[in-house]
Amino acid sequence: MPIENNFQHDELSRKNPGDRLSTAELTVGAQPESPAWFEAMADGGAALAQAGVHAVVFLHGSIHGTDVFGIQRLDEVGGLKRGYSRGVSGLDALLAAMREGENGIPPLPGLKPPLPDDEATKALVDQQAGDAGNFTHAYVKLFEQAINKRLSQPISCTRILWTCEHHHLGRAMAAVRLLNSLRTLCEQYALGQGKRLLVFAHGQAGLVPALASNLLCPSPITGRPKLLGLLRDYAGSANQPHLGAAISTIEPLLNAGTLLNGASLDVVTLGTPVRYGWDPSGIGTLLHVVNHRNLRTDGKTWLAKMELPQITMEMPIAWGGDYVQELAVAGTDAVPATDVAKSANKAVWELVEPYDGFERWLECARRAVRFPSDGRCLLVDYKDCTGSTNVRDHYYGHAAYTRLNAMLFNLSEVARVFYRS
Repeated sequence: MPIENNFQHDELSRKNPGDRLSTAELTVGAQPESPAWFEAMADGGAALAQAGVHAVVFLHGSIHGTDVFGIQRLDEVGGLKRGYSRGVSGLDALLAAMREGENGIPPLPGLKPPLPDDEATKALVDQQAGDAGNFTHAYVKLFEQAINKRLSQPISCTRILWTCEHHHLGRAMAAVRLLNSLRTLCEQYALGQGKRLLVFAHGQAGLVPALASNLLCPSPITGRPKLLGLLRDYAGSANQPHLGAAISTIEPLLNAGTLLNGASLDVVTLGTPVRYGWDPSGIGTLLHVVNHRNLRTDGKTWLAKMELPQITMEMPIAWGGDYVQELAVAGTDAVPATDVAKSANKAVWELVEPYDGFERWLECARRAVRFPSDGRCLLVDYKDCTGSTNVRDHYYGHAAYTRLNAMLFNLSEVARVFYRS
């Protein structure tokens, strides 16, 4: 997307990414927590430190209990009831595989979005989902321990559970909260020019820094005061003083270009659907990692395969990779719970995404795009397709990124792409 993207939606280009694209396979190397593994992790930590990384943030949600495919909006617009599926073989079966309560993904006992970012909720997500699409407490602590093994100045590691409000309003609010958290980290560790923060964002959490990148644009774009104004009005109407306070804190810093005090923000998305456009002018380096196995026969190996009814047979074993990343595109979403939130969501929607309706979702999904228009791209076969139809073995290809066995691989690839090239 252009400099000063100003909240434009990604163009969903099917063109070959060219030299932006690389591929890899998860290989069986040193076993996690073995001496060789700790040494390799320490090498990665040294690469981060040498590049100036002082803080790593793990941003994630919960696959369980959050309508991860965003089927609520598709059901609300009534695609099946209005006959859009007539003549499209397998479409109703695909929607059933995406629908919460029918797709085999369990709920979160006693919890629905918005999820609070507190220790009790994180512990529940850890208990229910383990390391499936979730940066567990144990994962983050082990990562921190391993990368700091040989460093005299440790790199801090922070875990943020976002609210999992899978709609435009929810993601915009999360972008404000994320920027406020990053501001706090910069102050806490006295980060400035030449220092870096690194964010790993899993799944739809990756859409949060996409919006944040637009807010960080150093130019006086028109969309920033408009979006922050919409959120400020919503905070007042919905009695969310913490949101209003966060906006009041970050807005003058964003306008002055000093929110990160000169530090650079590097972002790695893991299985994030392609929706919002990124603004590269306000961030450092950007990498998109997608679990992908080529099923196409036309040579366009950088695209997913979205053919009906075949996808309904491929998806239950995660044959083609990450189907949440592929299908949770424009047109999907959760539905806000209140009339005030629905009104605010519509206003944000008009600013950030031009697509709506069942047919537009199908059009976007059929584009089968794996990557946004900005940033480096890494297609990875995470080897999570074993032929099992047990959803909890793979969560439709969306769980592999945060598994313990992928920690060293992910760090090594990020160090290679960002800090060793």
